[in-house]
Amino acid sequence: MKTLKTGIIQQHNTADAADNRRRIAEKTELLAGGGAQLIVCQELHDSLYFCQTENVDTFDLAIDIRPGCGSAVDFYSSLAARLGVVLVTSLFERRAPGLYHNTAVVFDSDGSVAGKYRKMHIPDDPAYYEKFYFTPGDIGFEPVDTSVGRLGVLVCWDQWYPEAARLMALAGADMLIYPTAIGWESSDSADEQQRQREAWTTVQRGHAVANGLPVVAVNRVGHEPDPSGATGGIQFWGSSFVAGPQGEFIYRAPDDAEATAVVDIDLARSEQVRRWWPFLRDRRIDAYGALTRRFRD
Repeated sequence: MKTLKTGIIQQHNTADAADNRRRIAEKTELLAGGGAQLIVCQELHDSLYFCQTENVDTFDLAIDIRPGCGSAVDFYSSLAARLGVVLVTSLFERRAPGLYHNTAVVFDSDGSVAGKYRKMHIPDDPAYYEKFYFTPGDIGFEPVDTSVGRLGVLVCWDQWYPEAARLMALAGADMLIYPTAIGWESSDSADEQQRQREAWTTVQRGHAVANGLPVVAVNRVGHEPDPSGATGGIQFWGSSFVAGPQGEFIYRAPDDAEATAVVDIDLARSEQVRRWWPFLRDRRIDAYGALTRRFRD
């Protein structure tokens, strides 16, 4: 496959999981009708971003992601099979009582679960209290093999770490995919907001360049209030984008509105870019041992 038609769904969320799923399904149908073979959803797309507060009752939102358990997994499996698309979802996984993960589940075009990725890097910042909810992933950085290629699926906070992108590339990923939920806090100045958004974009474009791979980042959009009232909530900044293997923008969504798009990604271009810029050839793997240390005191 030379050109992969990739659909993105940048959406605002409500507290109604059924409504969120219904709108995702409608947009998935629209994108599939436009030729999309791969469709990527944003992080934790079935609910509001509940990590703004710490509340044990919120764990009731988590689901068993095993096929046949009557959960969202069956909904998205049927959707992928009916439309014949590969679908990247992001779900709150209940693995066992008291054990939960932020998990991307990838469905192949026949509806089967091609694989999953459990978020490895878990933030703990004001309005992003994810360590309260999520156990760090234990699957590692392994691409998911699908009918459209090997997908290097990572999740949100993972996107700041070059090590994660590199390990996916070294495992043979054809592209890097980041379901995301990130935005501005109401007290941030306009200048600070733009610095944050541009840093987020720049670091991921850097992963594309350093690894010679396309990057697909899909963020949520819209304002979600802080249930505790301690902050003004989060204004998710959208700006979902697709970058090519030289970091070039192929597509960028607005920062203030929902968006869907079918984007053509030339997978063959990565081969040529890696010939021009053979970073993998010139890596000094004999000298990188210190990377496994927290810090060199």
